[in-house]
Amino acid sequence: MRGGSNLLNIDRHHELGSFLRKRRERISPEEMGIPRGSRRRTPGLRRGEVAMLAGMSLEWYTYLEQGRAIQVSSEVLGSLARVLHLSPNERRHLFTLAHLHDPTEVKQPLPAVSPILQSLLDQLETTPAYILDQRMNIVGWNEAFSDVYGDYLYKGERQRNLVWITFASPEFRKLKGEHWEEAAVHCLAQFRAGYGQHVGDAWWQEQITELSMNSPIFKEMWDRQDVLYAPDGHKIIYHPLMGKMSFEYLAFQVMDSPELQMVLHMPAKGTDTAERLKRLSRKT
Repeated sequence: MRGGSNLLNIDRHHELGSFLRKRRERISPEEMGIPRGSRRRTPGLRRGEVAMLAGMSLEWYTYLEQGRAIQVSSEVLGSLARVLHLSPNERRHLFTLAHLHDPTEVKQPLPAVSPILQSLLDQLETTPAYILDQRMNIVGWNEAFSDVYGDYLYKGERQRNLVWITFASPEFRKLKGEHWEEAAVHCLAQFRAGYGQHVGDAWWQEQITELSMNSPIFKEMWDRQDVLYAPDGHKIIYHPLMGKMSFEYLAFQVMDSPELQMVLHMPAKGTDTAERLKRLSRKT
C-alpha cells in the first residue's frame, strides 16, 4: 500500500510541474516588462524570472517544475498564479494539484439520475438536454437529445462518454463540421479540470492512456494543459436530415447531486432550429 500511495503522489507532483512549465512558456518577457534579449532560447519566461517575480528561490521553483515531492504554501501558489496570469479555472486547477488527497479514501458510487430529474428532462420536449457525471459520461437524456445526437440507450459506458464521443466518433465529428476543433478543445479542457481532482485514479489514467494511443490530436491537445469551465455558450451542428442547427447551451450543477451536471441546448433565437426540431421529432 505504501508503494501505491507514493506512486499517486509522484503522479500528482509531476502533473503540477508540467502544468507550471506549460503556463510559464506562454508568458512573454515583454508582458512582465523584461527585455527579451538576443540570447533568449526559452519560450516564454525563464524559471529564474518566474521565481523572482513570485518571491521564491530559483531552486524551490525548479523543484516544483521537476515534479519533486515538496510542499508549498497557499501564499506561494497565489504568487505563482498571479505571475503566470492564471485564469480562475486554472488557479483552481493549480491548487487542486498541489493539495494531495488521500488515495485510500473510499470512493463514493457514481450518482444516478433520479426519476424526478429524468421527468424534468422529458418535459423539455423541444430542448435537447442531457446529464453528465463527473467523468463526463452521459447518464441521462431526453428524446430531443436523441433526435439530434442519436439514441444512447443501448450504448456502453465508453460510447456514452463525451470525451470518447468527441475524439473517437466519426458521426459526432460530422455533426460538428468545421466547429469540431472548438468543441474538442472545450470538451478536453473541462475533462482536465475534472482530472485535477482525480490524479492517479485508475479510471482516469486508463482513459487518458488509451485516448492518447488512439487519437494523436487528443494527445496533442492534452499536452497543452488547458483548463476550462464555461457554463454557457453557442453551438452549431449539421444534422444529416435537418442541416444546420444553432443552439444556445447552458450547463449547471444539480443541487441534490452536485456530481451531476445538466446541459441544455436551447434553439437559438432568430433561427429556424426550433421548427427543425419539431419536424425531426415527427420523423423519429
